[in-house]
Amino acid sequence: MKKVLMVCLGNICRSPLAEGILKSKVDTSKVFVDSAGTAAYHEGELPDSRSIQVARRYHIDLTDQRARKFVVEDFDKFDFIYAMDQSNYYNIELLARDEEDTAKVKMILNESYPNQDRQVPDPYYGGDQGFENVYNMLNEACEIIKVHLENEG
Repeated sequence: MKKVLMVCLGNICRSPLAEGILKSKVDTSKVFVDSAGTAAYHEGELPDSRSIQVARRYHIDLTDQRARKFVVEDFDKFDFIYAMDQSNYYNIELLARDEEDTAKVKMILNESYPNQDRQVPDPYYGGDQGFENVYNMLNEACEIIKVHLENEG
């Protein structure tokens, strides 16, 4: 089973959306998807209500998710670790123990825009449209990730 982890800062906006979107696209008996944050600000909390609402518009339910902090052991549990932005990518890499750990970490929008290191903007302080924009970015990237996972067997 392939295991994919989505990571943002607080694990309440971007990474829960990415988790929910990818889960909706893959066979969850073959691919395990989870999310985490590099900070523990919201540990144990539901995703932001605006993330829940935008996902619901696309028939994705995020209400079974709870925020958690990224930990070093995640390198052992996951094959692919997708960071939403450069800051979180850096914070994940700081915890990497070796090159094998580092090789698992990718910027999620590099799936849609290879080698451009584009960032998924944090919609937390923006309006509802920011969540819609983030959903669309992540949906496109997750579609590509799904194809990669299927092709890897």
